[in-house]
Amino acid sequence: MVRVYVVNAQPEERAAFCLFLRDLRMEVVGTAIDWPTTLLEAPVTRFNMLLVDADLLPSQGMAELRKACSHEFAAILVSKLDARQQAASLAGADDFISKSEVPKRLADRLRAAVKEIRS
Repeated sequence: MVRVYVVNAQPEERAAFCLFLRDLRMEVVGTAIDWPTTLLEAPVTRFNMLLVDADLLPSQGMAELRKACSHEFAAILVSKLDARQQAASLAGADDFISKSEVPKRLADRLRAAVKEIRS
């Protein structure tokens, strides 16, 4: 089972992502509302996938987290703006998902990320 850590400051969005991930048979191993909490708590969960709101990610945040984690993981940035995809790549993310994605497309993208994790 894929272990996911969710980072989102909005309680409704965070809860919705957690429910959606559980529906996809993914295990939510932790959540955070900000980046400092993520850096402190996420590494000990040994997550496989990080689902983070792009607005919470500092410029060097992904590099900091990869340094703090001794394991490989897929980092997926979620944002309202499609234009942030290029910034996501530069920030060290493995993928980018727009918050405007329809649920089926979101599920397909997350499943594709899972396949990458397993390979």
